[in-house]
Amino acid sequence: MEQLFLYLVPFLGIIGLLIMAIKSAWVTKQPTGDEKMVELAGYIAKGAMSFLKAEWKVMGYFVVIAAIILGWSGTLLDNSSPVIAIAFVIGAVLSAFAGYLGMKIATKSNVRTTEAAKTSLAKALNVSFTGGTVMGLGVAGLAVLGMGGLFIIFYNMFVVSTGGDVNGHEMETALEVLAGFSLGAESIALFARVGGGIYTKAADVGADLVGKVEAGIPEDDVRNPATIADNVGDNVGDVAGMGADLFGSYVATILASMVLGREIVSNDNFGGIAPVLLPLVIAGLGLVFSIVGTLFVKIKSENGNVQAALNKGNWLSILLTVAASFFVIDFMLPEGDLVMSRINSASFTKMGVFGAVFIGLVVGALMSIITEYYTAMGKGPVNSIIKQSSTGHATNIIGGLAVGMQSTVLPILVLAAGIFTSYMSAGLYGVAIAAAGMMATTAMQLAIDAFGPIADNAGGIAEMAGLPKEVRERTDILDAVGNTTAASGKGFAIASAALTALALFAAYVGISGISTIDIYKADVLSGLFVGAMIPFIFSALAIAAVGRAAMDMVNEVRRQFKEIPGIMQFKTKPDYEKCVEISTKASIREMVAPGAIALISPIVVGFLFGHEVLGGMLAGVTVSGVLMGIFQNNAGGAWDNAKKSFEKGVEIDGEMYYKGSEPHKASVTGDTVGDPFKDTSGPSMNILIKLTSIVSIVIAPYISVDSPLGLSDNGEAKTKKVAQVVTQEPSTIEVLKID
Repeated sequence: MEQLFLYLVPFLGIIGLLIMAIKSAWVTKQPTGDEKMVELAGYIAKGAMSFLKAEWKVMGYFVVIAAIILGWSGTLLDNSSPVIAIAFVIGAVLSAFAGYLGMKIATKSNVRTTEAAKTSLAKALNVSFTGGTVMGLGVAGLAVLGMGGLFIIFYNMFVVSTGGDVNGHEMETALEVLAGFSLGAESIALFARVGGGIYTKAADVGADLVGKVEAGIPEDDVRNPATIADNVGDNVGDVAGMGADLFGSYVATILASMVLGREIVSNDNFGGIAPVLLPLVIAGLGLVFSIVGTLFVKIKSENGNVQAALNKGNWLSILLTVAASFFVIDFMLPEGDLVMSRINSASFTKMGVFGAVFIGLVVGALMSIITEYYTAMGKGPVNSIIKQSSTGHATNIIGGLAVGMQSTVLPILVLAAGIFTSYMSAGLYGVAIAAAGMMATTAMQLAIDAFGPIADNAGGIAEMAGLPKEVRERTDILDAVGNTTAASGKGFAIASAALTALALFAAYVGISGISTIDIYKADVLSGLFVGAMIPFIFSALAIAAVGRAAMDMVNEVRRQFKEIPGIMQFKTKPDYEKCVEISTKASIREMVAPGAIALISPIVVGFLFGHEVLGGMLAGVTVSGVLMGIFQNNAGGAWDNAKKSFEKGVEIDGEMYYKGSEPHKASVTGDTVGDPFKDTSGPSMNILIKLTSIVSIVIAPYISVDSPLGLSDNGEAKTKKVAQVVTQEPSTIEVLKID
C-alpha cells in the first residue's frame, strides 16, 4: 500500500504532462492568420526568447555557485547531506523550464487567438484558454512529478536503505534535502518574476508615456517603437515569470506540509508516513480535477459571459478536490487522535485534517472573490477611481492608493480566520494542509491566469496588423476579464504564501529547536522590525528599477520619433529590436539587488544574531509582505481597469467621457503608476515571504540549539575548545567540548 501511493503521485504528474502535450499540439494546429500577423508574432516570440536566454545565463552562474556552497555545507553536519546541491539544481532547472513552457505556448497562442477572434468570441476564448491550460498543466505536472519523484528517491536513500525511523533523523535529512529542491525553485521564481516584471513595465510605461500621451497614438500602434517590447513583456513577466512563481509556490506549500507531517506520530497502513505523503496525494488529485474543470470553460455565443465560464470550471475543480480529499484523508490517516511529536500542538483527528483542507479551499475562493470586487470593472472601488479621475491626475492617484489600502482589510480578516480555524482543526499541520488544499487546483488557477496575457497579446497583434474593429473588440473583452483574473490570481497567491509561510515558520521552529520567540528581548524585537522593513526596501528597489528602465525606454522612443523620418506616416518601420534590447539589459541588470536581499538577509541575521532573532525577522517579513502584496496588487489592478473603463465610455455626473478625454489621460497616469505595483513588486511579495522562510529552514540545522557549529541564544558565537582525552582503553578517544 505504501509503495502504491508513493508511485501514484509522480504517475499523476505524468498524466498532467501528457494532457498538456495533447492540448499544446491542438493549439499548434490552429491557423495563424495572414503574413503580417505571423511577422508580428515572430517579433514577439524572438524578443521573448532573447530575454529568456539572457536571464538564464545570469541565473546559471547563480545556480552553480549556490549549488557548490550547498554541497559543501551538506558535509558539515551528521544530519545533512551534500545531495541537497543536486536537489537544488533540479528545482532551479524545473522552475526555469516551467516558465519556458508557458512562454513558448503563449507566443504560439497569441496570433492564433487573434485569427480565431475573426470568427467568434467563443473560438477566441477556446484558443486562448487552451493556451493557458497548457501552461497550468505544465507547471503543476512538473511540480507533482518533481516533488513526488524526488521524495521517492530521498525516502529510499535516507530512510528505507538505512532502516531509519520515519520520525527520526533519517526522514529529517530526506526532507531537508527536499528543501533544497524548493529553494532552487523559489530562487529562480524570484529572479524570473522580478526580472520579467521590470522588463514588461519598462516597455509598457515607455510605450504609454510617449506613444499614447505624447504622440496621441493607440497603445499597440505599429508606429510605436516600444510596442513589440511591450507585447514581449506580457510573455516574460505575466507568463514566464508567473509560471516560475507558481511552480515555486506549489512546491513550497507541499514541502511545508510534508515537514510538519513528519512531526506526527501516525499508526497508519503506510509505514507511518501517511501525514507526509498526504499533501503530495492531494496535489496529484487537484491536478486531475483541474483537467476536468478546464473542459467546462466554454461560451456558446457572442453575448456569452466569459467570467462566468471561467468561474464554472474553477468551482467544479475545487468542489471535486474537496470531495476526493474527504475519502483520501479518511482512507490514509488512522482512527483516533494524532499528535505532533516535537512542536507544541493539540491533538486532532483525521476529520480535523479534512476540515483544514476545506478551510484552505474556502479561503482561496474568498480571496479571489474579494480581489475581484476591488479590481473588476463596474464595481464600486474602480468606479470611485473613475469618478476621481474627472478632477485630475492627482485625485486619480489618491483614489487608487485609498482603494489599495482599503482592500487589505477583508483579505487579512479572511486570512486570520483561516489560520485560526485551520489551527483549531488540526494544529500547525492543519495550517500547512490548508495551504496545500488551497494550492491543489493550481493548474486550473494558472490556466485562468495565463489566458489573460495571451488575449492581451492577441489584441496587440490585431491593432498592429490593422484588423477589423470587431476583432479588437473581442480580444478586448477577453483582455478585460484577464486583468480581473490576473488580479484574483495574485490575491490567491499571496493568501497561499501567508499560510505557507506560517507552516514554514513552524517547520523552522522545530528544526532550530526554539521553544519560544520572546519579543520582549531587544534583539528579537529588532529582528521583527528589520523583517518588516525588508518588503519595503525590496519594493522600492523593484519600482525604482522600473523607473530607471522606463526612462531609458522613453528616451529611445522619443529619439526614434525625432530621428527616423516617416514613422508617423507609416512609411518607415521603427527599430523594434533596439527597444527589446533596452528592456532586456535593464531587467537583467536591475533584478540582482532585490533578489540578493531576499537570499542574503536571513543568512546574515541567522549567523550573526542567532535562531531566535531570525525567527523574529521571519515574522516581520511575513506580516509586512502580505500587506504590501495585497495593497500593491489591488491598487494596480483597480487603476488598470479604471483606465480600460474609459476606453468603453463612462458617465461621470451626467456627462460621458471616452478615450482621449482629460479624465482618461488622468487614468493613464494612474495605470502607469500602478503597473510596477501589480506586475513587478506586488507579485514578488509572495516569493519574498516564502523564500526567506525556505532559506531559514536550510540554514536552521547550522544555527540550531544543538548545532555543533553552535550559536548561543543571544547570537554570540560560543568559543569551543576540543580536548582529546585518551582513556584507559587505548582504542577509545573521548571528546570533551569545553565552553
